[in-house]
Amino acid sequence: MKFGSRTCILNVGGTKYVFRRDVIKDFPLRRVSRLHGCVSEKEVLEVCDDYDRERNEFFFDRHSEAFGFIMLYVKYGKLRFAPQMCELAFYNEMIYWGLESAHLEFCCQRRLDDRMSETYTYYSEEDTKTEDELRVEEEGEHPAGRGRRSAKWLERMRRTFEEPTSSIAAQILASVSVIFVIVSMVILCASTLPDWKTAENRSVDEHRIIEAVCIGWFTAECIVRFIVSKDKCKFMRRPLNIIDMLAITPYYISVLMTGLTGENSQLQRAGVTLRVLRMMRIFWLIKLARHFLGLQTLGLTLKRCYREMVMLLVFICVAMAIFGALSQLLEHGLDLEMGNEDYASIPAACWWVIISMTTVGYGDMYPITMPGRVLGGVCVVSGIVLLALPITFIYHSFVQCYQELKFRSARCGRSLSAEFLN
Repeated sequence: MKFGSRTCILNVGGTKYVFRRDVIKDFPLRRVSRLHGCVSEKEVLEVCDDYDRERNEFFFDRHSEAFGFIMLYVKYGKLRFAPQMCELAFYNEMIYWGLESAHLEFCCQRRLDDRMSETYTYYSEEDTKTEDELRVEEEGEHPAGRGRRSAKWLERMRRTFEEPTSSIAAQILASVSVIFVIVSMVILCASTLPDWKTAENRSVDEHRIIEAVCIGWFTAECIVRFIVSKDKCKFMRRPLNIIDMLAITPYYISVLMTGLTGENSQLQRAGVTLRVLRMMRIFWLIKLARHFLGLQTLGLTLKRCYREMVMLLVFICVAMAIFGALSQLLEHGLDLEMGNEDYASIPAACWWVIISMTTVGYGDMYPITMPGRVLGGVCVVSGIVLLALPITFIYHSFVQCYQELKFRSARCGRSLSAEFLN
């Protein structure tokens, strides 16, 4: 912004906000920060509705109360819906100022998902742009138009690779990725069959070619997603991306080790390592979490219920210690000569406790004394009660996560339907 005074005034629906000119440059709201790059009054009017040059005042004909809550987000970093205001209307204001639903607090995100699912509504940033803005972006007249088009193309590529339901191309790409995962898993499982090992010498070339093609696809997919990602460090820390790298890396390590050892005696020592690295490719199955709602729900539930999972683990460990010590005493400790040898130690008795508490009962070991059998009945009943207590919380969290992910998927699905029709 190369004109006006040192301060500027934002007039939003009659409510005025005064800012220093240097604050506008890095303002969190994208529409406001665009004012800093305007060099003429014509460009200013493409961002706001009116402009007073004498007072350096920018007019925005938008909802003043909604902008007040958005300014609270700028100040404190938390964005919630304005009371007594429609969620969709507030979301429309958010998009106008350059915010997304991800900026909302989690409770408000759920309200928005519920509301959009009820009304079958999908908003995008394109819906809030004026005709002049769309015309300028199409014709490339704006100085930053080319940069925005490049950023938009990168964002579209990112959504195509990261969100399988975002577009038709993303669904096709996801389907191809699933096919490669299935093919690689079939080859991995078949390679352990005796008949496969007998015929391996005859089909080794075909096997290696298919395996190399699958690895090549996964590697290219991972590289492209890394290139188009917004934050490279955050990309490397995401669990699914870490799993992708853990699944891909063993192949190249095994190829390198095979090339270095060749057919000499070192290959035999490296054989165990190669088999372990080969089996690590089973992690490819977790890649399906990108494409299936059920696996995403499971992962999100485990992430949110880690306290309940720790509590469940503590319950089991305490019960194992108590019942393991008692069962070892009743079955073996009281009669060392004629005692039950299956309960010769507390760790061995703990194995019986865990399979009894979970009502599995393999039958490989069981109490033979009357006190031991009574203790076994108490152990089974206690296991049912202890396991049921935290599972209730985990179940409700699972239902909540499933509904949340289903709403988000439905919202993306409506966008996909519009793209298909257009």
